[in-house]
Amino acid sequence: MTLPIQFPPPFPIQEYRSRLAALRSFMAERKVDLLIVNQHEHMEYFAGYAPTAAMYQAILIPLDGEPVAVIRALDASVFSETSWLTDYVAFADNEDPIEVASNTIVSLGHGGSAIGVERDSYFFTINRAVAFEGFLPNVRFVDFSAILWLMRQVKSPLELACLQVAAGICDRATMVGFEAAEAGVSEREVLAVMISEALRNGADNAQLVQLVCGPRSGSLHGALGNRILAEGDIVHAEPVPHFRGYTSRMMRPKSIGAPTDEQMLIAEATIRVQDEQFRAMKPGAEAKEVDKILREGMLSAGLRDRYTNVTGYTLGLKHPPRTSDFTRVFLADSDWRLLENQVFHMYTGAGGMAFSETIVVTPEGGRRLTKMERRLFS
Repeated sequence: MTLPIQFPPPFPIQEYRSRLAALRSFMAERKVDLLIVNQHEHMEYFAGYAPTAAMYQAILIPLDGEPVAVIRALDASVFSETSWLTDYVAFADNEDPIEVASNTIVSLGHGGSAIGVERDSYFFTINRAVAFEGFLPNVRFVDFSAILWLMRQVKSPLELACLQVAAGICDRATMVGFEAAEAGVSEREVLAVMISEALRNGADNAQLVQLVCGPRSGSLHGALGNRILAEGDIVHAEPVPHFRGYTSRMMRPKSIGAPTDEQMLIAEATIRVQDEQFRAMKPGAEAKEVDKILREGMLSAGLRDRYTNVTGYTLGLKHPPRTSDFTRVFLADSDWRLLENQVFHMYTGAGGMAFSETIVVTPEGGRRLTKMERRLFS
């Protein structure tokens, strides 16, 4: 009998306060009196609340004092249930949220202050930026791009615990999917059992699995079709569950029927090169050198003719519209070093088969959070 996944405790208020303290040190360095936070990952990171994208919402974080949320009245109950914050201003659907946020900023005494804005936020559009400038003509706006993304790179023990739960969901969803994937079965049936297993085990997102089968399996991204699996097909499964907003990822291939000798050799060689890359993922390692192990290893082994895509990217809190976080990526010219407790989705593929893991950086090398056996299944 498979035991249920053990969920970690909720984030304590002290962890949120520690995050705020770290953020306020950046604000003080940049002489920012108040920060408007509207990227959904950052709202959840600092406030424990992630809104829908139907209408603009934000968290106003002053250099001193308690943050104030500006939320849609319809979402007030969700905010109260999920956020550790208690101070909020709710707007009706017939009100302009930018005007409400601006008036709130003025009421907090910051109508003439230096205010930080996330110019790289999906929700701070050009129109909204212009609207804020119109409502707050005496404010000096300071660009806070990239800062919040980078300060979330190193994961706390509880964040790692959430990522571990998501990784466990990956393992379980893929296993039941592969058990269902047989000749004569619709790829939609395989997807259905994977999604059901993910939801049963704690996944909290809707887009749970990327599934590509048959001739399309060589493409990592693809729309769901209606293919009936046939002998010789490769099923490419990539579960992407979220647990409390934290996402882990994993890729595995399954051959419908016995794989060819060539496929087995390609899969084994690919895994060997990737395992070497994982071993190099220690604190202080240069990202470009970690990338080089896999990129050049795959090319020199003749597993690929060319290699242009990244070999890994950041994992952590993630919300739509972007499905992946490319704050840090592994490329041949990546100019940064790995930090302990960073977490990445490391992936590669050849011969229509892909393998990937959720990896946390440790002094002993990259440690897998996803535990499923690394092989071509059949």
